[in-house]
Amino acid sequence: MNNSESSLPQPAPIERVQLARHEKRPYALDFIERLFTDFQEIHGDRNYMDDPALITGFATFHGRPVAIVAQQKGRDVRERQMRNFGMPKPEGYRKALRVMKMAEKFGRPIITLIDTPGAYPGIDAEERGQAEAIAVNLREMARLRVPIVVTVTGEGGSGGALAIGLGDVVNIFENGVYSVISPEGCAAILWKDATRAPQAAMSLRLTATDLLEQGIVDRIIPEPGAGAHEDWDLAAKGLDEAIQTALKEIEALPVEVMLEKRYDKFRRLGAVLNQ
Repeated sequence: MNNSESSLPQPAPIERVQLARHEKRPYALDFIERLFTDFQEIHGDRNYMDDPALITGFATFHGRPVAIVAQQKGRDVRERQMRNFGMPKPEGYRKALRVMKMAEKFGRPIITLIDTPGAYPGIDAEERGQAEAIAVNLREMARLRVPIVVTVTGEGGSGGALAIGLGDVVNIFENGVYSVISPEGCAAILWKDATRAPQAAMSLRLTATDLLEQGIVDRIIPEPGAGAHEDWDLAAKGLDEAIQTALKEIEALPVEVMLEKRYDKFRRLGAVLNQ
């Protein structure tokens, strides 16, 4: 982003949220189509069933094999219902872990793409161990011995996002958001009034700039024009460059150093220093 762009009026936090949810924003499959070749999707968690809200598989990225774990919201009503609006269930997270373990076995870097309102909160998901599935993913991702590059492409909602978000480098698109709760949910809890979502969005500090300042993300990927929805190809180019840069940085480290830095990175989140 150049100086002339940074001097322009910036969208309010709630406007960033709206852009992150824009119905014409590129989703995981749009990025996979543009950045990867030979994508072979893997289905099912080998325990219960497949979860279409989470796409997993192996592909080639600039001539090298990688694993992909990505959340997909769905483009039209039918697909949104099929993919549960991008809200994974326990079997989705277990499928993701299955593929990440395979990636570790074969020494392939893992690329994750986050775009979800959150994990599915239904009773059936709770009965099948939603919280446990998320917790296990966090534990196991912390010690996978291959590079993990995470990118929030749109909306990063709570543990549903974090379950595939523990990586060595965390990128976020310029209009992406990442938060423990949605502004509407926060406003409903604090003030019993979801219309106060704009106020909640400001307090949550969920924009890319806020997240970078807090050390929650490592790099902001610029978006074309008013947002990624205006030019999918240009948005994909920015993601391509960010992934290449991240992989180069991570692979320069010995594995043990990589793991130590990954662990320390997430242990520091939320720490308050007494002045």
